[in-house]
Amino acid sequence: MGWVLDALDAVAVLGAGVAAGGINTIVGSGSLITFPTMVALGFPPVVANVSNNIGLVPGSVSGAYGYRAELKGQRERLTRLGSASVLGALAGAALLLGLPAEAFKVIVPVLIVIALVLVVVQPRLQKWLQARREVHRPHGGPWLWVGVLAAGVYGGYFGAAQGIVLIAMIGIALDDELQRLNAAKNVLSAIVNGSATVVFIAMSFLADTRIDWTAVLLIAVGSTVGGLLGAKVGRRIPPMVLRGVIVVVGLVALVNLLLD
Repeated sequence: MGWVLDALDAVAVLGAGVAAGGINTIVGSGSLITFPTMVALGFPPVVANVSNNIGLVPGSVSGAYGYRAELKGQRERLTRLGSASVLGALAGAALLLGLPAEAFKVIVPVLIVIALVLVVVQPRLQKWLQARREVHRPHGGPWLWVGVLAAGVYGGYFGAAQGIVLIAMIGIALDDELQRLNAAKNVLSAIVNGSATVVFIAMSFLADTRIDWTAVLLIAVGSTVGGLLGAKVGRRIPPMVLRGVIVVVGLVALVNLLLD
């Protein structure tokens, strides 16, 4: 089943896709643009959430591609953490299709607040941990894997601000440049969105899960362009400025959720 979009509605969804793709690449929280836009246009929340998740996958891939220079030397790290993202995303997608839509309304703002606090204190906390770390763990150790798994569950269920959660965790656990960590975040987000998409498409055949493919196409085109543009902008942002952007976007996301 699909919802007929007039020309202005289609432009709005396409524009939201461009903005979401760019924001996801630089920070995260792009879904807080596309999802409310679709709901405002009359899409049922679950249909909007599923269609939005699928449409943002190409944008996640294009954003990761835009950061390909910063991804050099991270294959083993991303393979290890990517396995957690896949498992978490599959679980989160299953929760979305099996639980009431209100299930995460209380916990999502809490997750964003925790993530923003972690982003702010990350430099000092990272130095403190490194000074007491007996063994260097290039992949962050088991606790980071569990954290990425939890972020994958969250991302598979809703996805907004999962980039903020991811970059906060890996920024504390890994000793690396922020731009390289942001590149890793983009890959992990792409893995989460892609894995959840597999579940959503499969369930559309098995259990009549509704997907609006017109909206998917519009968001996919927009987010692909936005992802490439976001990578060009994000790679030029100094670490301190990037950290500030992350906090600002996170606060806007939090306000939007609390006012919803």
